[in-house]
Amino acid sequence: MIRPKLILRLIHINWVLVYHGLDEIVLKTHLFRPIRYLAFITPSFWLKSRTESHAVRIRRALEDLGPIYVKFGQALSTRKDILPDDIADELVKLQDRVPPFANEIARSIIEKELDMTIEEAFAEFDPFPLASASVAQVHTAILHSGESVIVKVLRPDIETRIRSDIGLLYELARFAEKFWPDAKRLRAMDVVTEFEKTTLDELDLLREASNAAKLRSNFENSELIYIPEIHWPLTRKKVMVMERIHGIPVGEIEKLKEGGANFKVLAERGVEIFFTQVFRDNFFHADMHPGNIFVDLPDKYIAVDFGIVGTLSLSDQRYLAENFLAFFNRDYRKVAEMHVESGWVPSTTRVEEFESAIRSVCEPIFEKPLKDISFGQLLLRLFQTARRFDMRVQPQLVLLQKTLLNIEGLGRQLYPDLDLWQTAKPYLEKWFHDRMSPKAKINKIIKQFPEFAEQFPEVPSLIYKALNNAAQAQQQAEAQQRELNLMRQQLNDNHKATIWTMIISTTVISLIILFQ
Repeated sequence: MIRPKLILRLIHINWVLVYHGLDEIVLKTHLFRPIRYLAFITPSFWLKSRTESHAVRIRRALEDLGPIYVKFGQALSTRKDILPDDIADELVKLQDRVPPFANEIARSIIEKELDMTIEEAFAEFDPFPLASASVAQVHTAILHSGESVIVKVLRPDIETRIRSDIGLLYELARFAEKFWPDAKRLRAMDVVTEFEKTTLDELDLLREASNAAKLRSNFENSELIYIPEIHWPLTRKKVMVMERIHGIPVGEIEKLKEGGANFKVLAERGVEIFFTQVFRDNFFHADMHPGNIFVDLPDKYIAVDFGIVGTLSLSDQRYLAENFLAFFNRDYRKVAEMHVESGWVPSTTRVEEFESAIRSVCEPIFEKPLKDISFGQLLLRLFQTARRFDMRVQPQLVLLQKTLLNIEGLGRQLYPDLDLWQTAKPYLEKWFHDRMSPKAKINKIIKQFPEFAEQFPEVPSLIYKALNNAAQAQQQAEAQQRELNLMRQQLNDNHKATIWTMIISTTVISLIILFQ
């Protein structure tokens, strides 16, 4: 049963939608239809502007609903292929133009976290935010050493609001799994758990700083992408200080054109960065919407905002690589077999039938430029196909799918003629060669040899201990067996004695009765 607090939250969500004139959404939810009529008695309903466009009202509603809904809008903003242009353009504002919180609150949080005044921490501090997003806002500053930095500050009470909405998601997931047959296959509870983990991780700026440091190390001296440096002495859980970068936001296409950006190279490098992070490093930036990506002209990326990162298990990484490569080679039989082998579809699935279904979805998109392909539509059709074969959602891959959609949206904006398959395929083939070839396996053994050699002198003693432990275990087993045999013998003796006692007692009683 849904708790009263969560019912109130549901009512509030629908109230906000009605207030912003999005009555048609509330009408889709039958339980809350009566709420729309209550809005007419509020002064704010009559005083609000009636001239705002539908797109603006959607954006304002998401802002009022809170950070989780803003993130949903950010994700949608990258998918201009599935949204009307006016809505997509308006949702772009959610990437870094969410209404800021007061400067006095920001100063208070910074000074409390750093245990020093703003003047002690910085030579200069701009009270007006450079950018404001769903979870935090950013101010510019100059250190006493003269370095230009940005200061990222978490929104006040952000964790309470997010936990409240996640609690609602859990309740809805439980409700769905109870009454909607597909919810268990979609693993609604597991997906919410994965979402909770990544979202709450984003509220720890120390964790974000460490993510940035790792990505910076992975791409040190890279021509593909630049990761700013963290200023650790002034970084805490709610405050992060980072090198200030200068670039053109990747979504500002006209400015990039004026600056002479190489769009083809940028699009290809975006794909390369994705596959490098996922397969070489197994550590990827999982929030690559245009608000977090800049361009250092003519063709180098700069990334910011490292609160959400993803990793994969080695088995998932290998299965994904094999699936991608089989898909690029149009080997749908292999794709079907690997889905069965990995347990992503039931073992009873007929491989031939599954292969045919995958081919019917994927084959039409090959040999088409990116502008003629919608991964949103492709995923929808794959989802429909998966439903037929009872394919279970893999929650650990949700972040990866989200990142891939972001990359595709980015590529669509920059260079719609990009051949996604031919760009990605050579990289995957090289990864397989580096990881799976006999030479690679020999190199792995050679690489591990020093560790083995270091432990080699201990091998005889380890063998002796193992044999000694085995002998002791055998002796203990034999002793226990002897005790069990002794107990059985005692039980048998006691059982026989009891029987004779009963016989003798019965005989005596019978004789007494006869001779009375």
